[in-house]
Amino acid sequence: MEKEVDGILVAAHELKAPLAVLRQLALSFDEMDVKGEHIRSEMISVSERAIKQVNDLAKIRRLEDGLFTMEPVAVREVCDAVSRELEYLFHYNRRDLYIKYTNRSRLVTANRDLLYSVIYNFLLNAMHYSGDETRAELIVRDVRDKVKVIIRDYGPSLPIDVWREMKRGFVAKPTSIAMRPGSSGLGLYIASKFSRYMNAGVGAVRHHDGTSFYVELPISRQASLFE
Repeated sequence: MEKEVDGILVAAHELKAPLAVLRQLALSFDEMDVKGEHIRSEMISVSERAIKQVNDLAKIRRLEDGLFTMEPVAVREVCDAVSRELEYLFHYNRRDLYIKYTNRSRLVTANRDLLYSVIYNFLLNAMHYSGDETRAELIVRDVRDKVKVIIRDYGPSLPIDVWREMKRGFVAKPTSIAMRPGSSGLGLYIASKFSRYMNAGVGAVRHHDGTSFYVELPISRQASLFE
C-alpha cells in the first residue's frame, strides 16, 4: 500500500507543473467575447481544483511527520470559507446549496487546512449530483460530545462497496465510482485520510434518493470559554 501511495504522489507531482502552466495560459489571454471569457473562466476553475487536489495528495505523506497541528477551529467559519470558494461553481452549473447551522458548540479540535479539504471534497462531490429540482445541503449540528458536518446530495446511490469502506471510516485507496462518474473517489480517499489523522469520524449514509457524507469532530475543550 505504501508503494501504491508513493506512486500516486509521484504522479501528482508530475501533474502539478502542467496544470499550473494551463492556469497561467488561461490568465494570460487578452480580452475576449462572452463565450471566450466563459471558457477561460472554466479553464482556470478546473485547473485550480486539480492543483488543490494535487496539493492534498502531497500532504498525505507529510501526515506521517505530524506537521499538521491540532487546535481549536471554528467549524462554521471553515464551512463558510469552503462555500464561498465553491459559490462560483454552484452558480456556474446552476446548482443550489442549502446551508443550516444548529450546532451550539462552535469550536472543534482539528487542523483547519485538513478540515477545509475534507469539507471541500465532500461538497464538490455533492455539487455534481444536485440538479434543477434538487439541491446540495451542508448541515452542521451537535451529536453528543461531537460536532457533525453533513453534506447531502440527491444523486445516484453510493455503491455498496464504497459505502462499506466509508462506514468503517477509511477508504483504503483511490477508486473510481461507476454509478457516480462525476464523483471523485480520490476526493473520498483524501477526506478519509485527513479525518483519520484528526481523530475525526467519517462515513456515509445511503438514502433512497442520494447520499450523505459526514465528518464528526471532537468538541474543543476551549469551546466553553466562547459560549
